[in-house]
Amino acid sequence: MKILVLNSGSSSLKYQVIDMETEEMLAKGYFERIGQPNSFLTHKVKGEAHKFEHPAKNHEKAIAFVLNRLTNENYGVLKNLDELGGIGHRVVHGGEKFSDSVIITKEVIDEIKKCTDLAPLHNPACILGIEACQKIVPNMKMVAVFDTAFHQTISKEKYIYPIPYKYYQKYGIRKYGFHGTSHQYVSNRVAEMMGKDRNDLKIVNCHLGQGCSVCAIKNGKSVETSMGLTPLRRNSYGNQKPEI
Repeated sequence: MKILVLNSGSSSLKYQVIDMETEEMLAKGYFERIGQPNSFLTHKVKGEAHKFEHPAKNHEKAIAFVLNRLTNENYGVLKNLDELGGIGHRVVHGGEKFSDSVIITKEVIDEIKKCTDLAPLHNPACILGIEACQKIVPNMKMVAVFDTAFHQTISKEKYIYPIPYKYYQKYGIRKYGFHGTSHQYVSNRVAEMMGKDRNDLKIVNCHLGQGCSVCAIKNGKSVETSMGLTPLRRNSYGNQKPEI
């Protein structure tokens, strides 16, 4: 089975096509400047990168062009879209509702929208990607994978902030944690490389990139993490910037 994985930003789109039987990445790409002049796609397949300058006024146009490239005779890795078993969407914030990946339904989309205040730069873009796919490939099964889900095992004593409890009750202010997909994957690889069961290990993960976080994992579950309420950080000038 082959799947398409999408990571939708406010003006960008990252993607990969993965053969789940071999775990091989068949193609990857990055669409930039969506909704802006001079938008373009960098599409990499078989180790070779191809750049396409293509107008994309919204995510629907961008995704349609990506799917066109993926099925193209010269640049594609799919004979047709029927080869896809599904589409996975990376969603930054799932709040307290989601502790695992889920099949996307109208109810799931509504819940993602409810978390918009907690991730105002991320969740709206995720929804744009989901809704664009629903229009282009309406019968395709889609799954939402949440950055926050892995951290739902953190105890209440650790995720509640030492502030008036009413702010948690009314506004949902608590530690949620992020980079969960990365921390979960890395901990699995650590156990695999050590030849041990992840459920028997205590692991400290470091996610290092444009956004960074640390996670303590005990018996395969997140028990503490360095990120809190939102995927926002402050730079040295005090301005908020999104974690990527």
